[in-house]
Amino acid sequence: MCLITFAYKVHPKYKFILVANRDEFYARPTAVAHWWEDHKEILGGRDLQAKGTWMAIHKSGRFAAVTNYRDIQNIKADAKSRGDLPVNFLLSKDRPTVYSRGVKKEGEKYNGFNLITLDNELAHVSNYDQDIHLLDPGVYGLSNALLDTPWPKVEKAKRAFNTLIQQPFQLEQLIEMMQDTETAPDDQLPETGLDYEREKAVSAMCIRTSDYGTCCTTAVTIDNDGNVSFMEKTHPVSGRKEGTVTFDFQIERSM
Repeated sequence: MCLITFAYKVHPKYKFILVANRDEFYARPTAVAHWWEDHKEILGGRDLQAKGTWMAIHKSGRFAAVTNYRDIQNIKADAKSRGDLPVNFLLSKDRPTVYSRGVKKEGEKYNGFNLITLDNELAHVSNYDQDIHLLDPGVYGLSNALLDTPWPKVEKAKRAFNTLIQQPFQLEQLIEMMQDTETAPDDQLPETGLDYEREKAVSAMCIRTSDYGTCCTTAVTIDNDGNVSFMEKTHPVSGRKEGTVTFDFQIERSM
């Protein structure tokens, strides 16, 4: 998952609104969003190589999403899978801040990551940041640097998202908003260790290269009455079949 924008407790109807593009090498095997067979209470896409996820939600309303922190010069070949971080949160009972503290202690075992966790509070943690952040109501953007780092595509996505949610909207509109393939001007490109051509290509909200790019877009809303709507669109890249899946459910809180 490489570009996320989300709103927390700023909308009169929705507690949480999120839209995200997942960027990945096309060859990596994945499953589209579904209720998992081994954990039937979890809904989300799945990485079939490491068995984790980039984003998923529990029937209790717990939600988690992870992005890579791009640091090409410091990749560890023996690192643990970052896709385990959302799964372990969803299966735990810990508050987001408590879980984040545990993740922070083991951060060196992973390559760079950002993790967002939501339950009765919303938290962000990264192994490239000293602090754990309990997030206030607001609109946020996240890509492959720290939360709200003003990369051009992050700022563009936040502006478009904020404008869209000021009026009645559909999940399809959130997904369509994320299909912008315009790249950033050269003088605004971040320096993350990639060569120029690759850095330019991945500066777009929706990435399109021969072997890597935006594979799916997901939109999620949780309203103030605990109703969840979840939509994922798979893009027709490298032989993938285009399609959209939609799920609606009521949060089930345990007694």
